[in-house]
Amino acid sequence: MNKVKYYYDSETLSYRKIERKKRTTFKYAFMFILAASLFAFMFVFIAGQYVESPKTKALKRELQNMQLQYELLNKKMAHAETVLTNIAERDNNIYRVYFEANPIPEEQRRAGFGGINRYKELEGFDNSKLIIESNKRLDILEKQIVVQSKSLDEIAVLAEEKEKLLAAIPAIQPVRNEDLKRMASGYGMRSDPFTKVRKMHWGMDFSAPRGTPVYASGDGVVTRADNNASGYGNHIRIDHGYGYESLYAHLFKYNVKKNQKVNRGDLIGFVGSTGRSEAPHLHYEIFKDGSRINPINFYYGSLTAEEFNELLEHASLENQSLD
Repeated sequence: MNKVKYYYDSETLSYRKIERKKRTTFKYAFMFILAASLFAFMFVFIAGQYVESPKTKALKRELQNMQLQYELLNKKMAHAETVLTNIAERDNNIYRVYFEANPIPEEQRRAGFGGINRYKELEGFDNSKLIIESNKRLDILEKQIVVQSKSLDEIAVLAEEKEKLLAAIPAIQPVRNEDLKRMASGYGMRSDPFTKVRKMHWGMDFSAPRGTPVYASGDGVVTRADNNASGYGNHIRIDHGYGYESLYAHLFKYNVKKNQKVNRGDLIGFVGSTGRSEAPHLHYEIFKDGSRINPINFYYGSLTAEEFNELLEHASLENQSLD
C-alpha cells in the first residue's frame, strides 16, 4: 500500500495531504523505464561478450569445421599437385620422347585464368583469402588434369600407332633356322650363277629343301602372288604400310592370294626353284619407300645374338648367289 505524505500549511496551521501531479508521475515512470532499459542493454551487451549463446557456439563450431575442411582440402590438393607434376614429367621426358612427340610447354600446363575476377563473390568475408586461394588452386589443378588427360589420350593414340608400326615392320627371318640348309648369299655384289659376272644382289638367298614353309615377316596385305615378274618365278609381295614392302621369290607354291591380310609369322608359301634359280631356295628382299634395303637389319624378332652374328658372317661373304 502506497504511503500517504503530508505537509504543514503555516497559513491554516494544519497538515495537508501532498497530491502528486500526473506529469511528475509520468516523468518518474519514464525515467524508471529508461534506466531499466539501459541496464538491460548493458547486461545483454556485457553478457554477450563473456557468455556465448547456443546459436553462437554452433556458428563458431561450424566456422572452425569449415576452416579445418579447407586446410584438409589444401593438403589433398598439394598431394594431387605433386602426383600430377610427376605424371607430367614422365609424360614429357619418357612417353613423348619415346613416341617422338613434342612435349607440352610448362606455361600451358600451369596457366592460370586471366580476364575478369572469377572470385569476386567470395570477397568480403572473414576467411575470404583462404577460400579464394583454395578455389584458385582447385581451378588450376582441374585445368592441369584436363591438359594431362588430353595428353594421355594423344599418347594412347601414338602408342596404338607405334604398336601397329612395330607389328608391320618385317622383323623375322622368313625361313626358320631349323629348316635352313645354309644362308647361301647375302645383300651386295655377288657372282651371277649363270653369267659368272659380279653384279648387285638385292636380297638374301636362304637355301632350303623344296616345300619348306615360308612365313610373312610382318603384318600387311598381299599385293602380288603370281609369276609375272621376270626372274622371280612364283613370288609374293606384301605391303606392310609405313613405306615397307617385302618380296618372297622362286616359290614352289602359294598359301595366300592377292589382297589377303596377313600377320607376322603366317604361312604364306613354300620354298621352290621357279624362275631364274639354280637350286631350291628363297630369295628375300625388303623395300623402304620404294628402294631396296639390306634385309640383314630386320631379323631382331626371331634370332638370338649368336644366330644373328653367324648370319651376318655368312651374308658378308662375296660368294655366288643362287639367282
